[in-house]
Amino acid sequence: MGLNTRITVCNILHRLRTTMKFILVVLCCLTLVCSAPLRGHELTRAVENAMSLAKKILGDIRGAHDACVTSAGLTFSSEAKSLEYLLGDIGIPAPPVLKSEELTMETSLNHIVNGLELHRRLLEEVGVALSSSEELKLLLVGVRDLRVQVEEVQRLAQIPSPESQDGFPGISLQLRSDYQVQVAAHLTLQQLRSFTQDVFRTLRHISASIADPQRLNQADNSMSKS
Repeated sequence: MGLNTRITVCNILHRLRTTMKFILVVLCCLTLVCSAPLRGHELTRAVENAMSLAKKILGDIRGAHDACVTSAGLTFSSEAKSLEYLLGDIGIPAPPVLKSEELTMETSLNHIVNGLELHRRLLEEVGVALSSSEELKLLLVGVRDLRVQVEEVQRLAQIPSPESQDGFPGISLQLRSDYQVQVAAHLTLQQLRSFTQDVFRTLRHISASIADPQRLNQADNSMSKS
């Protein structure tokens, strides 16, 4: 093979390599462009599914309260403020705060997961003391399902989950009488209702921010005012 022929072959191979690199870059760009809307759609759908589960929990709480809390004066609509002093005596921790303008999407989702796990454990302890009920079991399933769905939102949003999501180790309710059991169930369900309302509002703001990431800060800033 002559020198000129070798040079020609080398030039052709160089052009082929350059062309292949260009094609690969174009394909990577097309993949990113096509996958971004798909991930956004999946994330939006995951948040909407979480909102639906939160609404279902809010509906199931009343049924669980009617089935489990029978003491006079502990009605579902009654204010819990007169019994708040018993929260510490019984050992019911407050859930993580969601109404804060300083919370990022990552922090909000982590707080939701922690709060749901807290109430799952509280409901299980109360359920044992009450010999449980179908309504309470249904509520527990809803709380577990919502936690799983929120963790799916974290995955799709590429938010790393902390190694430990449990911010409430060693929960042990002090239930020394039937009345304390009733009060514990009443306070837990009312606290879960308030927390789930905050969860729904937080997810609604997150959903509104997905389409326009620049709105995320505005959504976070308005959470505490909702």
